[in-house]
Amino acid sequence: MLQDQYDAIVVGSGPGGAAVSKELTAKGKKVLILEWGDNAPVEGSVSQFVKNAGIPGKSLLFTDKRLLGMVRGICTGGSSIFYCATAFDPPFDMMRSYGIDLEDEVAALKAELPIAPLADDLMGPGARRMMESALDLGYDWKPLNKFIFQDKCRPGCAKCTYGCPYGAKWTARNYVEDATAGGAALVNGAKVQRVIMESGKAVGVEYRKNHRTHQAFAENTILSAGGIGTPVILRKSGIEEAGHDFFFDPLIMVFGTVDGLPSVGEPQMAAGAHMEEEGYLMVDLSFSDLLYGAQSTLRLRPHRGFSRSKTLMLMVKAKDSLGGRITPRGGVRKSLSPDDNQKLKRGYERGREILEHAGARGIFSGWKLAAHPGGTVKINHLVDSDLKTQCDNLYVCDCSVIPEAWGLPPTLTLLALGRRLSGHLSGG
Repeated sequence: MLQDQYDAIVVGSGPGGAAVSKELTAKGKKVLILEWGDNAPVEGSVSQFVKNAGIPGKSLLFTDKRLLGMVRGICTGGSSIFYCATAFDPPFDMMRSYGIDLEDEVAALKAELPIAPLADDLMGPGARRMMESALDLGYDWKPLNKFIFQDKCRPGCAKCTYGCPYGAKWTARNYVEDATAGGAALVNGAKVQRVIMESGKAVGVEYRKNHRTHQAFAENTILSAGGIGTPVILRKSGIEEAGHDFFFDPLIMVFGTVDGLPSVGEPQMAAGAHMEEEGYLMVDLSFSDLLYGAQSTLRLRPHRGFSRSKTLMLMVKAKDSLGGRITPRGGVRKSLSPDDNQKLKRGYERGREILEHAGARGIFSGWKLAAHPGGTVKINHLVDSDLKTQCDNLYVCDCSVIPEAWGLPPTLTLLALGRRLSGHLSGG
């Protein structure tokens, strides 16, 4: 057994874990970051995407019914390497009702990070055409804040989904690099098995790397392994209630063929409309050839896979009902409720209307997917408002703590929670 002592061990390097690691390191704390995935440079390639986000049973998970698929990134930076880089504000009122005020943290993040709507010259022709159609129909379709260094973004690039190799898309890896530059230790290929407890207090973790078992010890342990990984670790550590009644933001894509679309790639989710009362979000989307081909083939339209350059794509993402469970090995067991399906159906109808008005034909919907699993270790249930579990010195900082579904990308919320937690752990 290898043994080391740290001020804090952070398990996972997605937005929550990266933020708390960066902030604690800046405050002079000795931090160890344990990441299951690798730290290879981002290539923006199909092969790297498949390796880090397309392995069935690991990063590509399916529900037990209807094979609804969910993708998560397993590498330094987590799913943020492959996300659409959209910076939605946290659900401030909801979080305040649980004793958490994130206003100051969000203001600081907005001053520090490249958060802004896309400049006109970066909004692609597909997104622009869709926005014009939606506005003409009376939708409150607006440009969305993006985590993008816009001076580095390359118009016409089709690599967003695979990870930006040009450094234009801000990801949690940026914060991990800040942390390691400040002295934090990053260990990749480290799969944490359990938290080591002594008299009801967390003292470290046990993890596997290169077929060997290692231990590391710290004053505080922060689990940031995501809405699926964190509850699995907690169960193996004696907190059996973790991993039940969660949300996972189900979504569908709506596709239509148009003429005269002069682009094969553009930034994703440039603009959209949050249909809050109806419980879903509609945005433009630009998929790569591989992912669009997979969607069209699964819907028995393989011939459409060769017409991506002529395809307008719209995504509908719903706020789903809490339910289901995570299995002991990290499987996803959840079915959509009738209300969830109705939201997606209504969103499809509105999306179809927008695409038709934009001149699209041959409109069809893709396979149902899911993103952002959360609520598996809820605030005021398994963690308190300081994100502390029932065990002393054991905290959780990822999407699993979000107590209610709200149906929007959670990155800015998780960064704010990480910043807030670091202040609590360091005394201010």
